[in-house]
Amino acid sequence: MHPSATNHSKSGTAGLALAALGVVYGDIGTSPLYAFKEAFIGSHGLDPTDMNVLATLSAFFWAVLVIISLKYVWVVLRFDNEGEGGVLALTALAHRVSRSPRWGLLAIGGGIFAAALFYGDAIITPAISVLSAVEGISVATPHLEHFVVPVTVGILVALFMIQKHGTGYVGRFFGPVTVIWFLTLAAMGVASIMQTPEVLRAIDPRYAIDFASARPHATFILLSAVFLALTGGEALYADMGHFGAKPVRLAWYGLVWPALMLNYFGQGALVMRSPVAIQNPFYLLAPDWFLIPLVGLATLATVIASQATITGAYSMTLQATRLGYLPRLRILHTSDTERGQIYIPSVNWLMLVAVIVLVLQFRSSAALAAAYGIAVSGTMIITTLLTVFILLMSEGRVRYGLLAALAVFGVLEALFFSSNLTKLGEGGWMPMALGAFIFLMLTTWKEGSRLLAQQRCRIDVPLAGFIKGPLPDVPRVFGTAVYLTSEPSLVPSALFHNLKHYKVMHECTVFLHVVNEDIPHIDNAERVTVTLLADGIYNVDARFGFREEPDVPAALALAAKYGLELEPMTTTYFVARSSIVDGPGQMPRWRCNLFGWMMRQSEGAATYFKLPANQVVELGTQVML
Repeated sequence: MHPSATNHSKSGTAGLALAALGVVYGDIGTSPLYAFKEAFIGSHGLDPTDMNVLATLSAFFWAVLVIISLKYVWVVLRFDNEGEGGVLALTALAHRVSRSPRWGLLAIGGGIFAAALFYGDAIITPAISVLSAVEGISVATPHLEHFVVPVTVGILVALFMIQKHGTGYVGRFFGPVTVIWFLTLAAMGVASIMQTPEVLRAIDPRYAIDFASARPHATFILLSAVFLALTGGEALYADMGHFGAKPVRLAWYGLVWPALMLNYFGQGALVMRSPVAIQNPFYLLAPDWFLIPLVGLATLATVIASQATITGAYSMTLQATRLGYLPRLRILHTSDTERGQIYIPSVNWLMLVAVIVLVLQFRSSAALAAAYGIAVSGTMIITTLLTVFILLMSEGRVRYGLLAALAVFGVLEALFFSSNLTKLGEGGWMPMALGAFIFLMLTTWKEGSRLLAQQRCRIDVPLAGFIKGPLPDVPRVFGTAVYLTSEPSLVPSALFHNLKHYKVMHECTVFLHVVNEDIPHIDNAERVTVTLLADGIYNVDARFGFREEPDVPAALALAAKYGLELEPMTTTYFVARSSIVDGPGQMPRWRCNLFGWMMRQSEGAATYFKLPANQVVELGTQVML
């Protein structure tokens, strides 16, 4: 490779790593604000003795090392689905390698439930992170306390409004701020460690092991606080598609992990010197002159923290749509170079409404804290199980060392999940209930789509037989009919219904198939391919890049050079559409109604393909499921 090309590649990776800091690591990067303190405050908190501090830090260090540095950053990022990460990527891979339909269905069910839990976390994280930020400001200026909720709502609205500019744009804005944040974490931690260097003894895992053997009940409670340092790990994996695995790894090992550990150990050193500092060890690390600027920086950092789960929800939604678990949604690609950088307006605004409802309902980060952790730890366990499943089912030599490591990950995550279940009655039920509802929606769409496809297969006619056989003996009317089809080998159902009910065909009939390519843009010279099937009947493939919004009329205008000239004013677009009605079908009535409602919420083909509104005819049937 030419040296200049190598330098360009390195600079590109560095730029993506910078952007990843502001998008991927915002959530886990703000854990030092509250995670270490949570182990010592509250009714079940530990006494801030030197031995307890060392045991807690040891648990923090090894938990982050094993779960984040090894499991997610080193192992799980290797398992992607065409560059996309997240639990749905693992689900697709598990289904692909499964040797048994029964095991395959089990893997899919677990993966879909984990995805549903992730949506719950994606809604809770912005609410708790922004609330904690604004509450931090009220600590410094108590007279602003009654503005906490209104200011939080205002910040959330602004955050979700800038999402339309794209992940790369958001990352470039947030990235430098997050770099300053992590450098600040490291600097404050180093300054404190230098005063009490014996805190570094906590790197020895025996402190955590001895504490666990001597006080198992206290250790079980401690795990829920330790887990707060791991939240953001699943978002890290889900956001991989936005930047790629290499920049995500570079950012973690190069800056994020060292900065987090230095700050946690700095807080521990401070508490060893002054146990009363446990009331707020993070802010008390800072000198008095830096306190107000630190509150402002922490506010920015906690706002950025919600970005990881917002973009993760976009990625999860895109994958769910591709896998057939969600209807067609408007998805905008915001980068020419990274296909994973997307924006989904409907998801964005639904999340904003849900997050604001949470803020208005709970009104404090302390109230939301009980709901935090269960969804994430549940998703982590399923991610580990799916990875094990893929390794066992994949062809080739089984890597026993990797399986042994995943077994260790699974045991630790099961302990974290059990510890978080103690919060179930204090609000932890909410993400579980939300996850169950989303799981129901995802599986309902999948099952309803399958039954609908079965109904359509009963009337679908192979295109080859239709063309080669005698064409229907019906009158030909003036004008052009364009039939959109998702399956080029079958006669469009809209044409079937047109012949059945109106018993006519147009002089010019076009079967149009839209092809979505893996490159940002398609040159107009390669936009369309025209094939003459029979007298007056054509097949047209229209190609669009992933950054382009499909414009069917503009694409058909390019077919003139192939001898297919369409007069816009005499062209009619026929679109097939099915409506769901109640009946003694294979789905319960309530689930059938849910599927029908989801169908009505999906974006119509006419709008999606920019068809002229006054030249579209929708033909379809009522389907009884």
